[in-house]
Amino acid sequence: MQNREAQTGTGSNPIIIIGALFFIFGFVTWLNGTLIPYLKIACELKSDTESYLVATAFFIAYTVMALPSSYVLSKTGYKKGMALGLVIMAVGAILFVPAANARSFDMFLVGLFIIGTGLALLQTASNPYAAILGPPESAARRISIMGICNKVAGIIAGLVFGYIALSDSDGIEKRLAEMNDVARATALDELASRVIVPYMIMTAVLLFLAFAILRSSLPDIKDEDDAKASAEVRQKNSIFNFPHLWLGVLALFLYVGVEVMAGDTIISYGKAIGIPLSISRFFTQGTLAFMLLGYVIGIATMPKYLSQQKALQLCSISGVIFSIATIYTTGYVSVFFLALLGLSNSLMWPAIFPLAINGLGRFTKTGSALLIMAIAGGAILPLFYGKFSEYLTTHFGSAVAVSKAYWIMVPCYLYILYYAISGHKVGLNRN
Repeated sequence: MQNREAQTGTGSNPIIIIGALFFIFGFVTWLNGTLIPYLKIACELKSDTESYLVATAFFIAYTVMALPSSYVLSKTGYKKGMALGLVIMAVGAILFVPAANARSFDMFLVGLFIIGTGLALLQTASNPYAAILGPPESAARRISIMGICNKVAGIIAGLVFGYIALSDSDGIEKRLAEMNDVARATALDELASRVIVPYMIMTAVLLFLAFAILRSSLPDIKDEDDAKASAEVRQKNSIFNFPHLWLGVLALFLYVGVEVMAGDTIISYGKAIGIPLSISRFFTQGTLAFMLLGYVIGIATMPKYLSQQKALQLCSISGVIFSIATIYTTGYVSVFFLALLGLSNSLMWPAIFPLAINGLGRFTKTGSALLIMAIAGGAILPLFYGKFSEYLTTHFGSAVAVSKAYWIMVPCYLYILYYAISGHKVGLNRN
């Protein structure tokens, strides 16, 4: 990548613009934690696992659309591609209006898939920006700054949307159980209508930002051509010649899976172990707050005191410890350890992404797209958790058994630890 091209004449503007985009990622993505219990009530879903399809529809779009996004970016350039991504997200957001009016869970899922599609394009373009706008050794620090924008937005989104959509949620569930069919349908229609105005506003904001991106001074970045690439990269004629990238794709897949489990299942988990929804609806904000703390630590310590590799190792080890602590404790203590996983997860994306695209040269666009595809971990692993927790609850006769389903997380963190220690160096001639 040509860092000089990305920075010339723009000062700090590129970082500010990319920071604003990461704020949008966080706001839209972390709404899912609140949407899951909300849509379970409003659309009368039968199980928690069915409600986790919210995450599946959203994150599976990354797998389906990441490589097409790479192709689109090769035609439009990064700047126009990001604007197009925002427009696509706006289409998905406005679909929530007819979905709410019809109280159609399937239509909500389509809207979420379209929003995820726009985000796939947006993230395929913006993550390389964050990685290359400066020295490679401080890439994790810059992405940590982006992470703060992301998680602050997530905290705000959960608080605002939780207040709008889930206020008096415990009372609503009790009243619904006592209503006849006509009254119940009316009450559910009113509940579903609560998302209409927020998503209309979101649509307008996304369209405004698309226009702002096109009018901004954000430069287009270009992949390194063969003449300027290192001799090592010029000798490699396929994306399959970079095993450290493919190992990084799996590491990112598992990381996103455990991150989404920690953030999006914590509300349902709290409710399952007897904590009222009026309280547990704030638990996702706890996870995000710990992630925010992790990003602050990352900014303060990387790369001066802590390398990207060492940070990833420490986060992986703490992930194993906090997962086991979640399993073997109960009540609010168990929820606290589950939220603490936000701290473990905080520096994983900032560390894995630059390690995985290190040395790709002209293959950077494709490598970035493959890493964005790995976000599908957030679509798949929560469903495994849901099925596993239902199995445990059915066979052991206690809702507390759902904590044991978090055993899924332990091998995920252990693999990420392997990538941090040696996996990121496989196939590279340099450390």
